Amino acid sequence: MDKKIINTASTPTDKPDLQLSNAYQRHGRTTDINDHSDLQVLKRIKRYLLPKDFTISPALLDEIVAGYDIGDPLADALAAQNIKFVKPLQQTILGNRLSNNLNNSLNNDLITNPSFSALTEQFSSHPDWFDPKLAQIGAVAYRRYPLMLIWLLRNVALMAGYSIPALSLPLIQTGALMHDALPRLMRTYAYILAVSEHPSSDTSTRNQHKPIDQVLAIGSEGWRQSIQVRQIHTLVRQKLLKGKGNAATGVIPNAEQHHNSDGSWNTDYWGIPINQTDMIATHLQFSLLIMRGLRLLGARISTEEAEGILHLWNLASYWMGVDLDRLPKDEAACWEWLYTYLSVQQLDFKMGQPLAKALHDLPRQLMGEDNRRGRFVEMVNASVTRTLVGDDIGDGLDLPKSKIRFGVLSSVPILFALDTARQRNASVAHKLEAFRAKRQDNMNWWLKKNDDYYK
Repeated sequence: MDKKIINTASTPTDKPDLQLSNAYQRHGRTTDINDHSDLQVLKRIKRYLLPKDFTISPALLDEIVAGYDIGDPLADALAAQNIKFVKPLQQTILGNRLSNNLNNSLNNDLITNPSFSALTEQFSSHPDWFDPKLAQIGAVAYRRYPLMLIWLLRNVALMAGYSIPALSLPLIQTGALMHDALPRLMRTYAYILAVSEHPSSDTSTRNQHKPIDQVLAIGSEGWRQSIQVRQIHTLVRQKLLKGKGNAATGVIPNAEQHHNSDGSWNTDYWGIPINQTDMIATHLQFSLLIMRGLRLLGARISTEEAEGILHLWNLASYWMGVDLDRLPKDEAACWEWLYTYLSVQQLDFKMGQPLAKALHDLPRQLMGEDNRRGRFVEMVNASVTRTLVGDDIGDGLDLPKSKIRFGVLSSVPILFALDTARQRNASVAHKLEAFRAKRQDNMNWWLKKNDDYYK
């Protein structure tokens, strides 16, 4: 990769850029932008998805680094007052009386609390920029391929993120996706299903819920879960800052940069846990990377559908506390943002290996250690990661390497042919939708056992 990536085309040795290259490394988690020049995923993004004259923007780089020190000001302010906002916020907006179990004095405080009032306003209606028709186009495309969706969630969106310690450490410290890998995975899966639920989807009618009138409608499951996830993130952030997350003990080396001497979170090194920048990275994991993976596996995602997927997740991320002004505005800007973010993230595969192993071992845990099908599913999952993300990350996370790993690409002509037929023949489209709905229902087996919404 070009070693002069931070320089502008017109002034390749410009002094201000050299000064900035030192300034952006004010957190220990930030590495030099050239340290990962050989990373396969960065090479692919730069070669296939960025303009040929692309250079990293100093302004974007500075914005990304500044975001490390910003959490969720509204929700954090409530957490500092020991206020849990999920139930009162939902009941206030939906017009129900506050629960009798809530303390009356707390209710009065909530009515006049500026942070709670701001959250109420944010969740009471859709922002002016939200286009429900565009979001529905994205939701339909996002949900069209249930097997590919779960493949890409676990083997690209989640697994690839485990190589970045800034994303892995909060999960390890809280025990998430390590000690309860299946429930955590399925709860994440349930959230992306809730976000992408649309009026013509089968979840509502199949489970006798009142059908939603539009994507991410006020009061919908996606709306409810966005509030819940936001509170969970806030509580985890506060817990880690106070040094109460200790699940990493004995799992990863007790390095000084993981925490301060008193056990609290090392903000100088990592920034605020679950900060603005890392939340945008998660936003792109669920939207951009899954969308790109679908295309690579043969799905015909149109330009409008791609725009709709990003638009859908823009609202979900906004509801989860991401500053809208920080979100990249279109697909091209998303790739520029992600390339810049990945270029400066310190990698630590050792830290991510416990998470990767917990996720990788799930099939045999469910089917039995000696089950051949379980071993085959594990190999397929690892092959998806290696094929779409890169062997360097696959090796770093200690994933198995199959000689026939590129067999996952056999889906490309099949899915492409089916999608072409769907677009041209209404009867084929109807049959494929019936198959999709049945397949989706089968894949929701854990949720149907453990989640009231899907029972």
